[in-house]
Amino acid sequence: MITPDDLVALIRNYNPTTDEALIRRAWTYGDDMHKGQMRHSGEPYFTHPVAVASILTEMRLDDATIITALLHDTIEDTRSTYTEVQQLFGHEVAELVDGVTKLTNLQLSSEAKSKEPQSAQAKQAENFRKLLMAMSRDLRVILVKLADRLHNMRTIRSMRPDKQAQKARETMEIYAPLAGRMGMQWMREELEDLAFRVLNPEARNSILRRFITLQRETGDVIARITADIRFELEKAGLDGTVYGRAKKPYSVWRKMQEKELTFSRLSDIYGFRIIVDHVHECYDVLGLIHQRWRAVPGRFKDYISQPKTNGYRSIHTTVSGRDGKRVEVQIRTREMHEVAEAGVAAHWSYKDGMRAVNPFAIDPAKWIEGLTARLDSTEDHDEFLEHVKLDMYADQVFCFTPKGDVVQLPKGATPLDFSYAIHTRLGNATVSAKVDGLRVPLWTRLRNGQQVEIITADGQRPQNSWIELVHTGRAKAAIRRSLREEDRERFIKLGRELSRVAFERVGRRVTEKALDTAGRALGLRGPNELLEKIGSAEISARAVIQQLYPETATMVEPEVDGARPVVGLDPGVQFRRALCCQPVPGERIVGITYRGKGVVAHTIDCGALAALEDQPERWIDLHWLEGKHAAVHGVRLELTITNSAGVLGRVCSLIGEQKANISDLHFLDKKPDYFRISVEIDVSDVEHLHRILTILSAESDVAQVFRARDLARQP
Repeated sequence: MITPDDLVALIRNYNPTTDEALIRRAWTYGDDMHKGQMRHSGEPYFTHPVAVASILTEMRLDDATIITALLHDTIEDTRSTYTEVQQLFGHEVAELVDGVTKLTNLQLSSEAKSKEPQSAQAKQAENFRKLLMAMSRDLRVILVKLADRLHNMRTIRSMRPDKQAQKARETMEIYAPLAGRMGMQWMREELEDLAFRVLNPEARNSILRRFITLQRETGDVIARITADIRFELEKAGLDGTVYGRAKKPYSVWRKMQEKELTFSRLSDIYGFRIIVDHVHECYDVLGLIHQRWRAVPGRFKDYISQPKTNGYRSIHTTVSGRDGKRVEVQIRTREMHEVAEAGVAAHWSYKDGMRAVNPFAIDPAKWIEGLTARLDSTEDHDEFLEHVKLDMYADQVFCFTPKGDVVQLPKGATPLDFSYAIHTRLGNATVSAKVDGLRVPLWTRLRNGQQVEIITADGQRPQNSWIELVHTGRAKAAIRRSLREEDRERFIKLGRELSRVAFERVGRRVTEKALDTAGRALGLRGPNELLEKIGSAEISARAVIQQLYPETATMVEPEVDGARPVVGLDPGVQFRRALCCQPVPGERIVGITYRGKGVVAHTIDCGALAALEDQPERWIDLHWLEGKHAAVHGVRLELTITNSAGVLGRVCSLIGEQKANISDLHFLDKKPDYFRISVEIDVSDVEHLHRILTILSAESDVAQVFRARDLARQP
């Protein structure tokens, strides 16, 4: 453990005006509070807060943050109190220590501790909200927490194996991406590597061995390329500092997994950084690099003209260097480099006893406002977590509007994400898009620097399929909200008719008072919410009857004909599935009576029902029998597949492997590069169908697959 003198010396290196007496007092207080406590390694516990403080001195942070590091576990683990810390070290430090204490027990990882998954999901969502709230109050709380996690990961070997794995997964899932989003790339890489060492030591050691073998076979590539770059700079009369290094094992492993490549086929496993004094010199150096080595198309990013939201500025380019090896080169000024190393923390960085004035340092308040501005308040835990994880941790791309305005989006975003990022109304009205002047499908993945033009139409509304096309939490939330609003009135109307039929079958009359009583008994706010849930199949009309009139429970459903897969029909009534929507077990269905044909079951969202809304007497509340069903329910799929040898056979094999029979197949369209086909398959239930759709969607030669509906086939 370093001494108080060592810690003061580290701080004085960048802040000669530090309050040395206060730092020493915090040291003494923390040491006294943790007296007798030991770490898993057997060391005195106070070695940990001191190490955290030391990490923060590397980031040249202010006295309040350093003192918080020394005291960050006192309120939670010792007899210390908030009031005492406030009296001894001031309100600012007390608030920071309290903030770190509140974050310590948050369960942020996706590992559910509860036996009820939904409860665990809700708890995780609430903890994410608390994390964002703590960040919005003072970002230094997160800086201390990140340094705390970094030191814990550096010393993780002393923990039990199961705890090591749990902490490593949480680090990989939460803390490492958060450090990267804050611009502290060095911390992200170290956290990832430390977690990788725990989670997959064999893979990490394998990559390290390959690096050693590669160096033995090719020599010191880094030294040779560094010398080449320095030679070019000196020849052009430019003064710059050049660094080179091999990429971290986890970064190499992730690239191998994403690109499905072996180590020997990987390119750009080496990175080089060139630091100059002035912005114009960055572009001069870029010219020299591209003159000496061939640039790799599509691997150039100018974060100087389009900075990241965390203040990061640099030019990135990938070139084919010595011996044809691809290397990544980053070019930036010294001020940009300071921000690139410290990220958002550069705002608090000190130099010569004064807050460093760096023109590229981002205001933490503006950064956190930009991060949380898109987080719409919602009670949907799944939606909130999805939003946070997608928007908070994703890498970004920069696209342009036709007027030249920049729109920042996460990697993988589509034109629909682009339109929703501008405004929800624009997103809802989107019908198509042009990228760089060419019309493209709405599922197209956008790339850096592209110009996107959104084409809208009056009356356009979001479609259910859009949820799968968008990548940002903002777009997903807006689409779901619009779909809910659009469906609500329809569900209420349908719920009212289903309730009327259910009440009449037990000799009762549906009234607002009855619905209100049942709704409140079921924990709902009133009749409309109850009707909406009945119409959307979240609550059955039978459940309402049983809630109000338990004595009529046996009257709610007539005896079921065992040969039929549904309940809700009188004995002897003919039943069949509608060909227009082809409902399958597991889907919400409604029966419609047809003279001379009995009852035909439609899915609740079938377009044929719109023409029957003014004939409620024909509607019957049906439900599929619970349990397993035979794979005899026909469903028609439409696929767009690559026109290549073996593709159609592979598609048929994929369907067969899922134990689904193909009863019909014909071609809808044949083109030189693709086929559009219609396939009729037999499935057991909706889960079986979704599994087949998912597997087909994942096939690289299947451009599109969807369940076909045909209103021309309605009864």
